[in-house]
Amino acid sequence: MTVFHDEIEIEDFEWVELSGPEAEDAGGGYYEYPCPCGDTFRITLRELEDGEDVARCPSCSLLIRVIYDADDFLPS
Repeated sequence: MTVFHDEIEIEDFEWVELSGPEAEDAGGGYYEYPCPCGDTFRITLRELEDGEDVARCPSCSLLIRVIYDADDFLPS
C-alpha cells in the first residue's frame, strides 16, 4: 500500500520546459511542486500521458498523488 504525503491538483504545479535530449525523454518537460524537504516533487508530461498520477521527490522518500483530468493529457 502506497502512502501519499498529500494530493495536489495539477493546476498548483509549475510547468518546466526542457530542451534537447531531456525534453524528448520527458515529453517536453515536467511539472514541479515544492517538497517539505526543500527540493521539488516532479512528474513528466510523458508520465501524465501514460496515466501516472504519482509525483516523486528526488531528494527524499515523499510521494504525492497528482489530481488531473487524464483526457487533458492524451498524446496527440
